[in-house]
Amino acid sequence: MKHYNYIFAGAGLSALMTVYKMVKSDKFSDKTILLLDENSKKTNDRTWCFWEEKNETWDEIVTKKWDLALYANPNQSVEIDLAPNKYNQIRSVDFYNFVLDEIYKHDNIVFENQKVVKFEETADNIVLQTVSNSYSCDQLFYSILNPFEVENQKQYPLLQQHFIGWFIESDQEVFNQEQATFMDFSVEQKGNTRFMYVLPTSKNEALIEYTLFSHSHLETEEYESEIEIYLKKIGVKNYKIVEKESGSIPMTCFPFWKNNTSRILNIGSAGGWTKASTGYTFKNADKKSTELIQFLQTKTGFRQFHKITKFWFYDLLLLDILNRNNELGSKIFSALFTKPNPQLIFKFLDEETTFAEDLKVIWKCPKPIFIRAFFRVFLKI
Repeated sequence: MKHYNYIFAGAGLSALMTVYKMVKSDKFSDKTILLLDENSKKTNDRTWCFWEEKNETWDEIVTKKWDLALYANPNQSVEIDLAPNKYNQIRSVDFYNFVLDEIYKHDNIVFENQKVVKFEETADNIVLQTVSNSYSCDQLFYSILNPFEVENQKQYPLLQQHFIGWFIESDQEVFNQEQATFMDFSVEQKGNTRFMYVLPTSKNEALIEYTLFSHSHLETEEYESEIEIYLKKIGVKNYKIVEKESGSIPMTCFPFWKNNTSRILNIGSAGGWTKASTGYTFKNADKKSTELIQFLQTKTGFRQFHKITKFWFYDLLLLDILNRNNELGSKIFSALFTKPNPQLIFKFLDEETTFAEDLKVIWKCPKPIFIRAFFRVFLKI
């Protein structure tokens, strides 16, 4: 059985970010690292976006930047100037190639295309079993989400951010290539939180994504039918579908960190690294992986890594509301994005606001709804 200092069970966004930063820090060249994943990471299986002025680590693989954003509901459309930020898009295949090309240069790091079946922590190390091999390690980074653990509990609300997207090429030049549509709630809500997400890369090319924050998935035909209706509404008559993507991101404040031990750290969605109230993953994972690199150089026991913040509580409030009244999403997000100072909202969503700034954001929200949620959540935790 081969032994490693570190094993990453699951080689998704958070694991690859962490290993890449380990390499770039030049502090782990004496450590052996194994990455295990059943996916070979050779295809474009998702698209990540984030707002930021500049990110020196990932700027090389950003495929598109937008200066403007659009928020819409049935009554109004609001154009948001993102300056000094830009909205950045990264295709997953570009990220995988960028990170793996760097990783493969280092003899102390191994990537194995294998599925992890189980693992066991002993007094001395951790033993992992894949379909065909066994490995041991000193410390394990685990990013394989167990949905049943979250689904089979009632204390913390669970919604899914689920979507299907089409990359299209249109015969008509209908898109503003400098403007990304964050949320267009003008689509029929049908008792849920439903919106269109549009990322144009040219005047006649865009990703159109039908997205829901709700409990249940739809049939594929319903997502695609809504995309067809929306394309007609914005004037796209003749087009071809170049590529499709789909996904489902768990939105929950479930305390994944309680599964951490001194040797095992849950990371990624399995560690609560996804922003619970929005489903945004890339920027959160970027921050958390940087924190983890610093942690590994100074501390050892993984139980010390996670710290609960006020933003966890704010996310829990929103999820509690949408869990009980899923149709209120449009009302809540409209209260945030159709009033002045959108930069404060982005700062809040990035978890970088002071308490005084938090109050300014919270004051924009429908007050009776959030007051009732506050007392429900406060009594529960």
